[in-house]
Amino acid sequence: MASLQSLKAPSLISRKTKQEDEDDVVIDTTALPSRSEEDVNMEEDTAKPTFAPAAMENKKVTRGSRKIPIPSHRMSPLKRHWLEIYSALVEHMKLQVRMNIKSQTVELKTSPSTEDEGALQKGADFVRAFALGFEVEDAMALLRLDDIFLDTFEIKDVKTLHGDHLSRAIGRIAGRDGKTKFTIENASKTRIVLADTKIHILGSFQNIKIARDAVVHLILGSPPGKVYATLRTISARMKERF
Repeated sequence: MASLQSLKAPSLISRKTKQEDEDDVVIDTTALPSRSEEDVNMEEDTAKPTFAPAAMENKKVTRGSRKIPIPSHRMSPLKRHWLEIYSALVEHMKLQVRMNIKSQTVELKTSPSTEDEGALQKGADFVRAFALGFEVEDAMALLRLDDIFLDTFEIKDVKTLHGDHLSRAIGRIAGRDGKTKFTIENASKTRIVLADTKIHILGSFQNIKIARDAVVHLILGSPPGKVYATLRTISARMKERF
């Protein structure tokens, strides 16, 4: 009679586990080659090239001069605010400035102390904005900020109007006591000058587009109330964005 041991089920320990136990190898971490700090620093030095700082002597501003014509009706305001204009151009932009009364122009010229390459262009835009009718404080933004522009267009560029129709279009843009113009300026964060049939807008590119669209709608005959509602929606979106 077979013994009870021979009738038992075989052992549950498989051969794989035995082989795994035999295949286990202990790796000594100290035997691996380690990277020293010098090797790491060498790799960082080779990955990032180093350049010597550029000397200010190498940056030379191109010499040049500009003449900005001043309309006759703006000569008196120019003389009245000449000290503010002169100080901004000489102290801030390091330019040489002269007012020529005979030719009714403002002459700008670079000096040896001029540091900014675009100082002459900024100064010319500043004087031109004042000549178009903007206040000195508003035109000063052209000197201090890089993303401020000046846009000019005429009413006839939008729609050909004559006589009373043209006068009514100008009246719609200005509004009673300038209310409509001030509303567009505050909503779009721009400055607008109405000079007969010409319209000058000072501001950033996006804000100029908002103000120009509002003025175009007024020229085409839209009622001010509808333009106010559109500006209110746009100003709300601008506040949410910022």
